[in-house]
Amino acid sequence: MAKRLSKLKVLVVEDGKVALKAISGYIEELGVHPLLAENGRDAIDIYNRERPDIVLLDIILPDTDGYEVAKEIRRLQGKDEWTAIIFLSVMSKDEDLVRGIEVGGDDYIMKPVGSVVVQAKVRAMYRLVQMQRALVKLAGQLNDANLELQRLSMMDGLTGIANRRMFDMSLAREWRRCMRLRKPLSVVMLDVDYFKKYNDRYGHQEGDDCLKAVAQAVQHSAPRPGDLVARYGGEEFVMILSDTDEVGANWVANRIRQQVSALNLLHADAAHGHVTVSCGVSSVIPSQELTVEMLVKSADNALYLSKNQGRNTVTFLNYGQI
Repeated sequence: MAKRLSKLKVLVVEDGKVALKAISGYIEELGVHPLLAENGRDAIDIYNRERPDIVLLDIILPDTDGYEVAKEIRRLQGKDEWTAIIFLSVMSKDEDLVRGIEVGGDDYIMKPVGSVVVQAKVRAMYRLVQMQRALVKLAGQLNDANLELQRLSMMDGLTGIANRRMFDMSLAREWRRCMRLRKPLSVVMLDVDYFKKYNDRYGHQEGDDCLKAVAQAVQHSAPRPGDLVARYGGEEFVMILSDTDEVGANWVANRIRQQVSALNLLHADAAHGHVTVSCGVSSVIPSQELTVEMLVKSADNALYLSKNQGRNTVTFLNYGQI
């Protein structure tokens, strides 16, 4: 136990030299070299520099009182820090004990102090410090795990890009932002041409690899880091383009089409002999009278027209146009 206690940092704040020496001796018997302060100002300075695990704090100090020191220590603590504060006092009234707890104290030792009580309190607080550190570590691990689960819930498991859920949330957010700023918002929907025939000829594993390659090509076609690319479902993908009008959205859609074509993925049953995509584009300046669902519907209608017009092409429809 003594070896483990030696890792502790214990700050003793006491203006009486005799009491300070005695308490320091009790702490040293535990294998701990104490930090010493004779006034509140020095105590705060040492706390800032050393971040002790336990503070033995006299209530009556020459420049302030222990209550104010405790309050300042609690104010300075980080959200993942905890220092045990044990007040040293000759005062035994209930209101004194209540005030000590209210300002952040954890325990009391009545003066004059003895070695048995001091060492027992330090050992007890040591266990609490260890428990607190374990809880902080566990809380951090749980937070990391929750963040990872949240991230995974927003990703498509096959392609590694955003999924439909992430698309819906992001589009709703961008709709509100563009409506507030009176900026255009565009959606590009695209579909891998003759994908069923691709799967039938080459198999589902090759089909999955095809979708992964197309997803990466679409991702690389996004002109800005904030542009969201998501798998909408099956062989269909979608892109959100904020602050982008018809001209810009059409340019991005054609870039996507060219990037996918440049992959030169063999597709013997396609008109061009390799994998291509068809794109549908729609744009609008959002307002209270309009709906985000109609913007998506317009892009979907445009995609339908592209597929009916020979595929490997881009079609634009204004918001609400069928």
